[in-house]
Amino acid sequence: MDTNHKYFIYVRKSTDTEERQARSIGDQLAEIRELVHRQGLDVIGSFEESQSAMTKGRPLFNEMLERVEAGEADGIIAWHPDRLARNAFDGGRIIDLIDDHKLHDLKFCTFWFEPTAQRKLMLNLAFGQSKYYSDSLSANIRRGQRQKIANGVYPLKAPIGYLNEPKLRTIVPDPVRAPLVKEAFELYATGTVSLTRLSEIMHTKGLQTVRARAMMKSNRIQDLLRNPFYYGIFIVNGETHEGTHAPLVTKATFDRVQEAMLRRSKPDSPRHKYYVYRGLLHCGECGCSITMEAQKGHNYLRCTKRVIRSYSQPYLREETMTGQIAAAIASVSLPDDLADWLIARINTDRSTNAALITDTKQKVRKKIISIEASLDRLTAAYLDVGAFTAAEFRTRKAEGLAKKRKLEDDLVALDTVAAKRFEPLIRFINGSKQLKYVAQAANPAELRKSLEQVGSSLTLTNRTLTWEPRRPWKLVVNKGSLAHVNAALSSSAAPLRGESHLCSPKWRRPGSNRQPPPCKGGALPIELRPRSEHLIILLLARQAK
Repeated sequence: MDTNHKYFIYVRKSTDTEERQARSIGDQLAEIRELVHRQGLDVIGSFEESQSAMTKGRPLFNEMLERVEAGEADGIIAWHPDRLARNAFDGGRIIDLIDDHKLHDLKFCTFWFEPTAQRKLMLNLAFGQSKYYSDSLSANIRRGQRQKIANGVYPLKAPIGYLNEPKLRTIVPDPVRAPLVKEAFELYATGTVSLTRLSEIMHTKGLQTVRARAMMKSNRIQDLLRNPFYYGIFIVNGETHEGTHAPLVTKATFDRVQEAMLRRSKPDSPRHKYYVYRGLLHCGECGCSITMEAQKGHNYLRCTKRVIRSYSQPYLREETMTGQIAAAIASVSLPDDLADWLIARINTDRSTNAALITDTKQKVRKKIISIEASLDRLTAAYLDVGAFTAAEFRTRKAEGLAKKRKLEDDLVALDTVAAKRFEPLIRFINGSKQLKYVAQAANPAELRKSLEQVGSSLTLTNRTLTWEPRRPWKLVVNKGSLAHVNAALSSSAAPLRGESHLCSPKWRRPGSNRQPPPCKGGALPIELRPRSEHLIILLLARQAK
């Protein structure tokens, strides 16, 4: 038995996966124990560590060397020199301890060592070879990651909702969590739920943390909703790249989520008593907001008087304003027979829109090709000429890729919903048709919602509502009124300027004897039987709103 030296056993594995280890800790210990038994070595302690040796700072390794310096032991047993050190600092510490005669012996299962000049040189070479292996492996991994990024593959662990496919080295949607992530985006985009509430809802549906299977906290949900990976873009080292993985949401949905998050991040205004028309209008005399207050059991609208203290505008009762808003909304409501005729014509024109869709798709593809060419020129200018700083290059590239992704979403939408491209116009016509019934119901909350939808420049002057129709109502009525067609619902009719395009005395619906009464101020100089081009104009106006 060797009684001259006392030994520490040191075994180590990296933090990487088990299947990629040269020897597991159990394998190392089995061979070391056989060596100890065969040579009769005196072992006074053992250290087992799961940490990479590429960088200095292993706590158990440092503790072992400190105890060697203190004289508790003067020998170390390891499976191979690379278990002790893969960096120059740790290898140098061991050589220094040998030179200072504090470490007298090293035992290895696959390496022979004696404290001689030649063997110390071989030990140093073994440490150097281990460091070279680590450096070379690191360089190869970084090169492989750069190639994956160039191919559009995210090089890190896939986020929640995706899985790393080990065979093809790609990222694929998680069949269980992907639908839940998509639902989380769509739910938050409505702006009706907070991050905390969304976390609770998705937890009940099964969207949980990967390891603990616990509820995702609101900050984790927020990080998920902010990650552009879910619409096909990923960021590595501050640079934006286009991914080849299947996006779970569109760029439009992602943008709506960011807008909703921004709105909810703003501090709440002080709480006031609720009045349905507060903040809806502006004073026609001074431009200040119209507020409301209760007096003698009734609600009144008045100017806030923040600009002109002594002003001449009188108060207006809420009931009178309700009547004016009802009349204004009724004035832009299409007659039932006209609305039905327009919808029938749209259904006929659906069969002839293939050429328009094809032309639109070609234009979108040209824009995508133009953006790709612009990105290529941008990269060339950055790499070859150095025309931009790294920060400017990343910013411009991110903007270009976002535009490209948006156009690609539009192209997919044209392919998938081409048959429904007239649906927004049909919804608009049906909505306009229903406005008269909203006016008849005279529900203040619904009236306000409808007026905000159809009108702008809402002002109150001398107890009278004035407003301008929004598009596409402006295209339909040209700042005019159909109240004489729909019959005014209130004696307090809202004053409107201009006349309707749809009430020319020449217009007559085919197959009907009905003819609208002449418009005030005379007929417009155009025949406005609705044609396909007019319907398309309305559709584009609706989409551009």
